[in-house]
Amino acid sequence: MPDMNENYALFLDFDGTLVDIVERPDAVAVEPELPRILTRLKERLGGALAIISGRPVAFLDGRFAPHRFDMAGLHGLEHRIAGRLSMCDPEEHPALRETVARLNRIVADKDGVLIEDKGCSVAIHWRLAPHEKDFALATARAAVEALGDNYRIQYGKAVAEILPSAAGKGKVIERFLEESPYRGRHPIFVGDDLTDENGFKTVNAHGGLSVRIGPGETVAKVRLGTPADLRHCLSTWALEGSLPFRGDDC
Repeated sequence: MPDMNENYALFLDFDGTLVDIVERPDAVAVEPELPRILTRLKERLGGALAIISGRPVAFLDGRFAPHRFDMAGLHGLEHRIAGRLSMCDPEEHPALRETVARLNRIVADKDGVLIEDKGCSVAIHWRLAPHEKDFALATARAAVEALGDNYRIQYGKAVAEILPSAAGKGKVIERFLEESPYRGRHPIFVGDDLTDENGFKTVNAHGGLSVRIGPGETVAKVRLGTPADLRHCLSTWALEGSLPFRGDDC
């Protein structure tokens, strides 16, 4: 009998989904058992498992080392599909590089407002300084207006990210679904934030399953409470082989 798991392709956001949200973006930690769970699940899915994140691929590889997964970084600006890596070159975005330097100067005296330079995108975080939200948003909007139509803002939880207009999780999931071993499968995408909504829309349009972690308005079809709940679901799936997410639990 064929393995029904090989009918599915699994796409997983990182922050707030596989791992818990932390106050500083560089302080995120991966649960020790998670890489092994994902490796087992990848085997069950015939390789069709990928991490879809706003983080750079190099950052994610460092957190999962020595394990190596297919993934999209920077909202799809870089990706690795079936081991083939396509990277984004920051030098192809000189105006953005100038913007990063300017943003660092602008927020230098704003305690708790952080600039996360990702090379081909830049994020402004105010989780440590919620009273600076209006300042951070105005700064991001002014920066993207100066950059022009080739760039846009992606909003998230206490963050505004400036990135090339072509980037988007929905678009890169479409790209994965054109390639083996993802082609012809029912997609599942799990995320937690505004940055994941266009990914949910994409998998819904393909007749797949969208799963939202935590509260908030969403187009996702299923909701789980926390990243810990998701990790439990993934562990059960990896060990038992039965598809979870049939309701708002495993």
